[in-house]
Parts: sequence; C-alpha cells; structure tokens
Amino acid sequence: MPPESSKRSDMEVTIRAENVVRRFGAFVAVDDVSLEIRRGEVFGLIGHNGAGKSTMFKMMLGLLKPTSGHISIHGVPVDGAGAREVRRSIGYLPENVTLWDNLNGLETLQFFAKLKRIDDSECPGLMERVGLGHAGSRPVRAYSKGMRQRLGFAQALMGQPQVLFLDEPTTGLDPYAIHFFWDTLAELRDQGLTIVLTSHILAELQNRIDRVAVLANGKLQAMGSVQDLRAGFDLPITIQAQLSEADNPAIRQALLAGLPPELVACPQEWLTNQVSFQVPRTHKSALLQHLLRQPEQVQDIQIVEPSLEDMFFGVEDSRKAPAARMQTGGQA
Repeated sequence: MPPESSKRSDMEVTIRAENVVRRFGAFVAVDDVSLEIRRGEVFGLIGHNGAGKSTMFKMMLGLLKPTSGHISIHGVPVDGAGAREVRRSIGYLPENVTLWDNLNGLETLQFFAKLKRIDDSECPGLMERVGLGHAGSRPVRAYSKGMRQRLGFAQALMGQPQVLFLDEPTTGLDPYAIHFFWDTLAELRDQGLTIVLTSHILAELQNRIDRVAVLANGKLQAMGSVQDLRAGFDLPITIQAQLSEADNPAIRQALLAGLPPELVACPQEWLTNQVSFQVPRTHKSALLQHLLRQPEQVQDIQIVEPSLEDMFFGVEDSRKAPAARMQTGGQA
C-alpha cells in the first residue's frame, strides 16, 4: 500500500492524540504521546511487551481515560458527551476473542447486532465475507481458533464502521486466511476506512501499512512510513552478489582487490557461491559500481533494504533512540 495518506491535509485527520499520559499508580504506561491518524490510512502501532500499545489502544477506544492529555475521533473526545455516538462508528477486534460457546456463528453476529442496535439482516452476508458461510449453524464451541478470529473480525465489520481497531488480527489464522484478511483490509482502506492495528509479526506489516508508530517504555520513539524510518535510522543496506563459481579463491581475491577504500572495513559474509556486504546507504552506489565492473565473477546482484524488524530493534537499542525520533505528521 503506497503511503499516499501521509500527504493528506489536516482536515482529514480521523484520530488525534495530544500529549497523552496514562499512569497506574506510580507506573507511567503511556508517557506524553501525541500522534495523528488520517482518514483512509492503515496505521500500525508496534512495540515490545509492556511498551504501552495496549494501554494506548484502550484509550483510543474510550475504554480507559487518560491521566492527562486528549484523544478525539472525528474531532469528538472519546471520553466526552459524544463518546457513545463516536463508538457507533468504530469496529474493534480484540487480541483474544471471547465468544459464547452455546450460540452458533450466525446467532453470535445477531447478538452483536442487537448490542450495536443495527439491523441483523447483514449477518449472513458477513459470515460469507469472512469465509464462514458454511459454518453459520455450527456451535461456536466447535470453531477452531482461526474460525473464532474470523467471527470476531465479522463482528468488527458490523454496521459499516468508519474506524477499525484490530489487535493482533491474524492470530490463529492459516496462510490462506491471512492473505484473505489483508486483501479485505486493502479493500476497506480504498473505501476510506481508517484502520489502526497492532501485530508482533512485523514482516506482515512492512508492505501493508501506510505509517507506523513505535512505542518503547511508554514513549513514542519513531513514527512515519517504512521508507521514512529507513532514512531516519540510517541502517546499513545488505548487497548480495551471486558468484560465477563456488569456493573460488581467485574470485574472492579479485573482488576484494578492487574494493574502494571506504568499503574495505564493511562487514562481509562469504557463502558457497555468494557474498553479502553490509554497507552504509551513502556507499551503496560505490559498491554497486564495483560489482558491475566484475561481470565474469558476479552473475547477479540483490539489494536488501532494512526491514521493519531491523528498525524495531534499532529503537530498542538506546544508542540509536535519539536518531530515531523522527515523525511524519504530529509531534512526539
């Protein structure tokens, strides 16, 4: 998903958090966090266990009140007089879906429809949409974990919400269901829904979110698109060269002999017929030009950019934290 939403105007901000603090006694779970999430944006919230993600999630949902600071959705405070109406525009899938085992799947959705005061005529269609049309009359106690997760996703979509909060949404899903889930989110995003989600599977998020916020110890450490964060962290790039012959000392000597001086000290990993270099972004062109001048020794070249997981562990490294505090839209 391209990060087009990062260019949208302030008028399209859906969720705004301003200097939010949440204390539990002397413990500060969320410490002065400010962020803006825009309409039609898939926004990831990541961090280690205890980083403050769940607390921030619950405050945005209006389930917890900030100790100080403000959170609004569509300009309405989530803990104010208009909070009830705001909640009608929200869909929520918790990490651990708790359902009633004595109801079947369709009855479960009909129950949620009554709670949300909406017409339950959409329930059969929702069952079909999440791939449970065949199991609507089956008791929920017979559902697998993945099926329960799908049913939870169906209830989150009830009533055509404008904002979706999804906490570890692919937990328990098989590869086919995960693919289906992300395709569905892409459709909802294109329809203008704002989607906020958390996940510990960072590889899933990397190419599917518009922006991400990284929390550590209750503080917002980094925020932006994946490409923004790559530039902000200045992590090394891995360049892999496929060699023409395996374990040939002459090829290794030829590659190293002509290596530009600034690249000699860069980490190298030699495998059977491949060598990987880790180089600063500023040295990428120099190494590529050097490898391209070796057509007899080098058969193929692959560039591997730092992953979202690499950047996450960069935040965890306190030495890199000051450089990581860059943002796109909103102050930390």
